[in-house]
Amino acid sequence: MNVYDSERMTGILAPLGYAVADVPDDADLVILNTCHIREKAAEKIYSELGRLRQAKSRRERTGQTMIIAVAGCVAQAEGEEIVRRAPFVNMVFGPQTYHRLPEMVARVQQASDVVMDTDFPTESKFDQLPAQSEPAGVAAFVTVQEGCDKFCTFCVVPYTRGAEFSRPTGQVVAEVGRLVHSGAREITLLGQNVNAYHGAAEGGGEWRLGRLIAELARIDGLRRIRYTTSYPAEMDDDLITAHRDVPELMPFLHMPVQSGSDRVLQAMNRRHSADDYRRLVDRLRRARFDIALSSDFIVGFPGETDADFSKTMDLVQDIGFSQAYSFKFSPRPGTHAAADERQVPDTVKTERLDALQMVLNAGQAAFNESCVGRTMPVLLDRLGRHPGQAVGRSPYMQAVHVTAPPTMFGNVVDVRITRAHANSLGGELAEVDEGDGYHKRTSA
Repeated sequence: MNVYDSERMTGILAPLGYAVADVPDDADLVILNTCHIREKAAEKIYSELGRLRQAKSRRERTGQTMIIAVAGCVAQAEGEEIVRRAPFVNMVFGPQTYHRLPEMVARVQQASDVVMDTDFPTESKFDQLPAQSEPAGVAAFVTVQEGCDKFCTFCVVPYTRGAEFSRPTGQVVAEVGRLVHSGAREITLLGQNVNAYHGAAEGGGEWRLGRLIAELARIDGLRRIRYTTSYPAEMDDDLITAHRDVPELMPFLHMPVQSGSDRVLQAMNRRHSADDYRRLVDRLRRARFDIALSSDFIVGFPGETDADFSKTMDLVQDIGFSQAYSFKFSPRPGTHAAADERQVPDTVKTERLDALQMVLNAGQAAFNESCVGRTMPVLLDRLGRHPGQAVGRSPYMQAVHVTAPPTMFGNVVDVRITRAHANSLGGELAEVDEGDGYHKRTSA
């Protein structure tokens, strides 16, 4: 979502004469678009600000200027702290206000005071943004839903992104249509709880995500649709049916479970049990037999016991994930879990994370190995590190390396997988789909 937001900021600033600089030190305006989910990510902001302060001083000595801005969720949560620790920062604004960038830049240029905008405006930023039409590549992101009403006890998103909001269906369809017309072949629909989407339809009523995906699949030239991140309790029948009936919807789903222990899930304020998750996975696999799953896990949540952690390991073995993200619990200021007195020692967190990642990595390696010998449709989207090499994505989000001419970039081509690595696949061209797409249902 921050990639999408950064692209929109670039578009907003273009009419003011701004273009992307090759390196930050040469820029007249530097925006750090931040994430507040993990503690380490937030601390990196201050380290980068220290480096930018030196670059700003060098430019000032030669009569040039540099406006430094901090945007996004850290700005929303720690605006006053940023100004205190880094008084040379010129602008601080949250993720709901970047449509006001031209006004903020003008205020900085006219006065020396810090501009701070961390409100939750009543108007939707999407109604104020100029139309996006130029994708950064053949794969593009489109935010369809923002915010969260779930209030998981470990998470800051409700406080930094606000309440759940879904964009109107017509607005989303129009934006995706423009991106596809300009060369995008794959669209990833974004939201903090993307499957909670309930956008107002032009003819009245609301569409859920499954209905929106079915409509987007009708856009000529759109070959692939993905969405992230999913909340298990919001996975409804229509969305599961879309996985069965819409071939453009890729057979890969990121659906965070966080823990395999019902006691921990309840303490997290998650609205599902471990068995709810198992049953949901069974339904998805009945709808789309070749679907692959990714997930998020937190280890060392306050009060987590060895027995709780063992249940997480059991769930991992039961499901079989193609990939996953796992983290030690990181207390986020202002959340209920951060104030919980039952904090797990860091040494225990580390031991559990190591054990979990060993199993998750083995599962990912086994999934990658199972792809060897199969022919997969791969969307080529960038150059590889070696001469003549191209890189693309499989239906399951794996990076695939193949020897192919640059003329094939932007195409979905059939690749016979010949080797598997820890985080990628290698293969050779099989047969190119002359229709510049892949419409047949396959076992991929």
